[in-house]
Amino acid sequence: MPKTASLSPGSAVGVRSGGTLRALLREWLPRQRWFAGKDRPLNDLRLLSMTELYPGCLHLLVHTGQSGVPSPGGTPPPGDCYQLLLGLQEHLSPRLGRALIGRVEEGPLAGLAVHDALQDPRSAHLLLERMRHPGPLGPLCFESDPSARVPAGLAPRLLEAEQSNTSVVYGDAFILKVFRRIQPGVNPDLEVPVALAGQGCGRVPAPVAWFRTTHPQDATLGVLQPFLPDASDGWALALEALAHGDDFMPEAHALGGATAEVHLALAAAFPVGPRGDNARTAKAMTDRLEAAAHHVAGLRPYVSGLTTAFGALATCDSGPPAQRIHGDLHLGQVLRAGREWFVIDFEGEPSRPLAERRSTHSPVRDIAGMLRSFDYAARQRRPWRPEWARRCREAFCAGYAARAGWDPRKKHALLRAYETDRAVYEVLYEARHRPNWLPVPMAAIERLAVRGG
Repeated sequence: MPKTASLSPGSAVGVRSGGTLRALLREWLPRQRWFAGKDRPLNDLRLLSMTELYPGCLHLLVHTGQSGVPSPGGTPPPGDCYQLLLGLQEHLSPRLGRALIGRVEEGPLAGLAVHDALQDPRSAHLLLERMRHPGPLGPLCFESDPSARVPAGLAPRLLEAEQSNTSVVYGDAFILKVFRRIQPGVNPDLEVPVALAGQGCGRVPAPVAWFRTTHPQDATLGVLQPFLPDASDGWALALEALAHGDDFMPEAHALGGATAEVHLALAAAFPVGPRGDNARTAKAMTDRLEAAAHHVAGLRPYVSGLTTAFGALATCDSGPPAQRIHGDLHLGQVLRAGREWFVIDFEGEPSRPLAERRSTHSPVRDIAGMLRSFDYAARQRRPWRPEWARRCREAFCAGYAARAGWDPRKKHALLRAYETDRAVYEVLYEARHRPNWLPVPMAAIERLAVRGG
């Protein structure tokens, strides 16, 4: 497409100059599921880099500026960097109607229809070809595991379930996760699986190829891993068990053991930190509780009771040493294929700074996340089955203890504090994004505040 060949970052494809592409993106970005700032107006859009991946497809990194309520420390909300892959065509195929961003009316792209290239099978195919042939492309760098082979001609299909990222499956053999919100540094979803593969841990699919940017910052952009076509995620399996009135304890026990295996491999692959500073952790948890209660009025009656959980943490046994963990473990982050459990999505909570996600934490944080997930699953059907959740929680901890050599249930104050902190996070998240789900974590808040566990 001749019009794309002459473009350069200086032209900013109309972004800096206020051309129509900038206006199209400002309207389109906030509607995307992976856009993090839906609660704040998008005031500015600035181009950071632009690369022609192939004729008719541009790779962009853009910076968004948004206004909003300052953080508790008084600093304004920072802007975000997003990765965009834009397809450019004079005549857009009707099958790409959902992918359309808009038609440019002026500037160097005048007359071209702009669409999300990841929704275009041709563009997705060409992106895989780039990954099959490693090397630099402007500020982009495509790399791979030299021992892995990715065949040509794999048919792509876009996964609809992604939230903070976009994933494309190729021939039911590989899955490419394209990170949308970009932060400087190595993404844990690349760093951790590579390290675990080096430890011989088979619970995590090892990356076979990836790409990153060196400008304006060194950051991971996407990771290609083996796809498990016959696997089901833990959330779907749990809901299926509940729907049929089946017991889930054997699965929960096995999942606990698999989680312990991953934790042991992480402790071997990365430096282990000192035993946790409980007083400092308790203070951070208390601060998060007070900030959440400021935004969610329903939390306020429970603040005093919840604070006792953090107070108990400050004086209890520090528990296992801090280490690298999953960071956002729940039933949706695990897959069961055959009789085996696999752990995926080591990105952590995307809303947290990358440095925090790559730092060491107590493994109890992951355990608490999974325990809360059993509670979420049990509340998806009426009448609620608290006994089902309790048995799953017990089985998971028992499976973990059998493999890890220590029992989370014997660290009651530690586990209660981390579960409380997780429930507080859930309350804030649901209040902002899914108000209909708010009763789920609020029930846990009442239990943790009134009965202490």
